[in-house]
Amino acid sequence: MKLIFAGTPKFAAHALDALVHAGHEVKLVLTQPDRQAGRGMRLVESAVTLAAKRRALRVEKPDSLKQQALHDLLHELDADLMIVVAYGMLLPLSVLNIPRAGCINIHASLLPRWRGAAPIQRAIEAGDTMTGISIMKMDAGLDTGDILLQKQLAILRDDTGTTLFEKLALVGADAIVEALANFGGLTPSPQSSAGVSYAKKVSKAEARIDWKQSADVIERRLRAFDPFPGNESWLDSEGLKIWKASVIANEQRNVEPGTVVAASVNELRIQCGHGQLSVETVQRPGGKRIPIEQYLRAKRISPGAVFS
Repeated sequence: MKLIFAGTPKFAAHALDALVHAGHEVKLVLTQPDRQAGRGMRLVESAVTLAAKRRALRVEKPDSLKQQALHDLLHELDADLMIVVAYGMLLPLSVLNIPRAGCINIHASLLPRWRGAAPIQRAIEAGDTMTGISIMKMDAGLDTGDILLQKQLAILRDDTGTTLFEKLALVGADAIVEALANFGGLTPSPQSSAGVSYAKKVSKAEARIDWKQSADVIERRLRAFDPFPGNESWLDSEGLKIWKASVIANEQRNVEPGTVVAASVNELRIQCGHGQLSVETVQRPGGKRIPIEQYLRAKRISPGAVFS
């Protein structure tokens, strides 16, 4: 099939590679403009840009999808479909209606659960045990279109945003190839009105740990917000990112949440609103992720200290 592809992160790059490998003709790749990143704030190309360049595909990086010149180009390409994967821009109806068979989206949840920007993180944060990929016919709504194909994937107890992202990227790449191979035989199915939930974009403001929450909730957030934005707390005027911890569910002390209840050469246990967390991996400002034992060798912490 003749395709236009729209996507930006590594999640989308997997799908682009799979479509080309399957023999589809990608006439154009749309991706987000280069962004500043890193300490030097240099311009960095998206993962999809890099994947497209490796395959000598035409790439455009429009600031807006409302430009008439872009519409003219999309019409000239005479594509069968546009495949949209984590593009980062809403497609106006004027664009959705250009390809002959419309636009197809790869969404990283089992719709209608977790419509929106951050379905992977919100699924882990909520304690979901199952997620998956939805191949959806796009309409003017936010992830409200008819479902063409779904694939399920279990969320494991140790999955993080990073690991689940990688797994779902591969499932999504396989699913879109399967969907296009059987496109004429797929029956669009309207989404149920029951079970709708929204996955709002993750913000830096969510990184601060609220120790009044239960240990279970905090531990899920540690995994969900890895790698971005991480989870941070403060002790002695120094910020500390906590990347990994295990739940001590049945332990409870009559102390303020955030209080260190056990500290030794290889253990740091903190009281939560309910239960405790045994911290395993941390990161000091400007440093790398390190095991708690290494951190405790450099910083002396006594029971009764309070993280805020």
